[in-house]
Amino acid sequence: MSEDPNDWEVATRLVRGGAARSPYGETAEALYLTQSFVYPSAESANARFAGEEPGFIYTRYGNPTTRMFEERLALLEGAEACRATASGMAAVHLALTGLVRAGDHVVAGKALFGSCRWILSTWAPRFGIETTFVDASDTAAWRAAVRPSTRAFLIESPANPLLEITDIAAVAALAREARAKVIVDNVFATPIFQKPLTLGADIVVYSATKHIDGQGRVLGGALLGPAGLVDEAYRDFIRHTGPALSPFNAWVLLNGLVTLDLRVRAQSASAAVLADRIAAHPKVKACRYPGRADHPQHEAARRQMTGGGNEMIGGGNLIAFDLGTQGAAFNFLNALELVDISNNLGDARSMATHPPTTTHRAMSEPQRLEIGLTPGWVRLSVGLEGAGDLSRDLERALDLA
Repeated sequence: MSEDPNDWEVATRLVRGGAARSPYGETAEALYLTQSFVYPSAESANARFAGEEPGFIYTRYGNPTTRMFEERLALLEGAEACRATASGMAAVHLALTGLVRAGDHVVAGKALFGSCRWILSTWAPRFGIETTFVDASDTAAWRAAVRPSTRAFLIESPANPLLEITDIAAVAALAREARAKVIVDNVFATPIFQKPLTLGADIVVYSATKHIDGQGRVLGGALLGPAGLVDEAYRDFIRHTGPALSPFNAWVLLNGLVTLDLRVRAQSASAAVLADRIAAHPKVKACRYPGRADHPQHEAARRQMTGGGNEMIGGGNLIAFDLGTQGAAFNFLNALELVDISNNLGDARSMATHPPTTTHRAMSEPQRLEIGLTPGWVRLSVGLEGAGDLSRDLERALDLA
């Protein structure tokens, strides 16, 4: 067996990566619930704060349990560095604010999670940062939006909630020409199905709350990229603004990674079956699933949702479908018996939500219509239940929509 963890298979990385046993030799990773650390001498404390001696200082800066989570996720992602945060939105905010300042310009896809859109359209302008929103599936639109002051591109692919696909490699090439950095929110694809860094992205962000935990327990986020960039852009920001992940949450997420590969592959397999059945139902006006040939950007999904390999290995566990009206969408949701109504996703339990009135409520109606989010759309996150049971629940609820 190779001594280099980078040569391990994905399954081995998720079980063994980053593990650091204490002198007690525990089997499971240790949970270090401590705020701060002690030093053998005043000289040692001085050296640690000066960065001349390795060791932990304060859990807001770093913690052994959090470090294990960061190292395991970095090994999975193929990244040099990972920094964990208290939530996915903390990771997105960190990723952006570490790269831009007053007078800078950002280009982003129009189809973003509601809170991401709020940061760029409402929060960032207060600090003199402008954003141009583009049709994320149109590479020419990304090119046309570039200005001399452009410093960052923000991509969600697949995007929330209508699963729009961006050609990450093409946009990353544009960004290199513009000397801008590319941030990819990779939550829907997961690190199992898509590797943005291999496609040219500079920074990858996750809401670890979703698939990485995947069992509805804790909040968490992560930012990954080259060690030099992560240190230069984010080290001091993390230390002084405090978006730290709690050690307990890090421990839960660390253990969530152990089964990530098994869970998302099983969920994706079920989602592929369910997407076909949903698309065939007469009440459904449109159905979006990256693994289906009728997805508008299916070919782009086939090229990049490969897990770093040569062929598509999964379309993910999210399906979006249009029932025509809000009333029909609500009737469908209220008729579900097995699937939960919840705005979360990536969970072991299947969940459905109505994005216009939940996850994307912060967007104005014109903004929602601009991305095609009309009132009849439902977003389904497929869990680990039996595909047959889910199919019966969904088809019965669709009949009543």
